[in-house]
Amino acid sequence: QVQLVESGGGLVQAGGSLRLSCAASGRRFSTYAMGWFRQAPGKEREFVAALRWSSGNIYYGDSVKGRFTLSGDNAKNTVYLQMNNLKPEDTAVYYCAIQSAFQGFGLREFRAYDSWGLGTQVTVSS
Repeated sequence: QVQLVESGGGLVQAGGSLRLSCAASGRRFSTYAMGWFRQAPGKEREFVAALRWSSGNIYYGDSVKGRFTLSGDNAKNTVYLQMNNLKPEDTAVYYCAIQSAFQGFGLREFRAYDSWGLGTQVTVSS
């Protein structure tokens, strides 16, 4: 069983920055990739960013490209999402997810992930 704990959410003004962290822990688990998704009220879950550990490749959603930066520490099973130039439309609950086994979907698909955190709220005021 894998536990994911997100932190770093909060309230920020438009143009500001936040840094989210996600740490995975548990007994005997593998991590092929870790990712972030977000969901705003009344909207579908949206892909934000993902990191594949084996290749180091990082993927971003179109709406955050150029503003968000994903990094990670494989030894700590932790990823960090640096969010700059935040906009009101970035307001959402941000969820961290882990892929511990290949699910047959690309990392931009939420179905690629098998464990999820409880989420952290990010609110950007205009």
